[in-house]
Amino acid sequence: MELGLEGRRAAVAAASSGLGFEAARALIAEGAAVAICGRDRDRLTVAARRLGDRAHPVLADVATPEGATAFVREAQDALGGVDILVTNAGGPPPGGFASTPMDAYAPALDLNLMSVVAMCKAAVPAMQERGWGRVVAITSISVRQPIPTLILSNTARAGATGFLKTLALEVAKDGVTVNSLLPGYHATERLRTLRGGDWDAVANEIPTGTVGDPADFGAFVAFLCSKQARFVTGAAISVDGGEYTGLL
Repeated sequence: MELGLEGRRAAVAAASSGLGFEAARALIAEGAAVAICGRDRDRLTVAARRLGDRAHPVLADVATPEGATAFVREAQDALGGVDILVTNAGGPPPGGFASTPMDAYAPALDLNLMSVVAMCKAAVPAMQERGWGRVVAITSISVRQPIPTLILSNTARAGATGFLKTLALEVAKDGVTVNSLLPGYHATERLRTLRGGDWDAVANEIPTGTVGDPADFGAFVAFLCSKQARFVTGAAISVDGGEYTGLL
């Protein structure tokens, strides 16, 4: 399927590995030029080399609104503009209500909520002016089905989902779509850190019986950026192998 992304310009945050990297790879495969960011210069350089000539590495840390804004600005400068924004960031430390101190919440909100707001603030107005744009936010299945050991992530990403839905309604008439993808368990370093890399044990918790392939997730990101997905906006879509068990 031709997705109509040839010549489009994308900024994909936290894309030196994992789901962000695969989103960048899928967009490049469809003909987009992509700016990727990461905090580690060496890892970022390796990722850009793997992605090829259409990848533009930007050393940036989206853990703060200032860093998130700086990434989008540098992506705009490198690419001549940004048509597609994929927001993404690592997760905050694990913990529950009793074990998580008050002072841990503000950094988590900066990382998984305010960074999303900042990137959208930097990228979306120009999309509105051009009459075309795509925002895809990578959040978590915990938005719908909170994970008991991840109270910081549950809290921050739920807030981001509320922001994204509101934004989607506001910019829909300007040709800009705003959606979020809610990944379940995928074979990433984040999951390895949280679960020790026992993929078989994780797979047993998923109805499909398999851990998600990050490349499949990346392909879904690319589709939501496509011309065919122009009628999809304001959606929060689970990509989790059936892990979420609710009806809505």
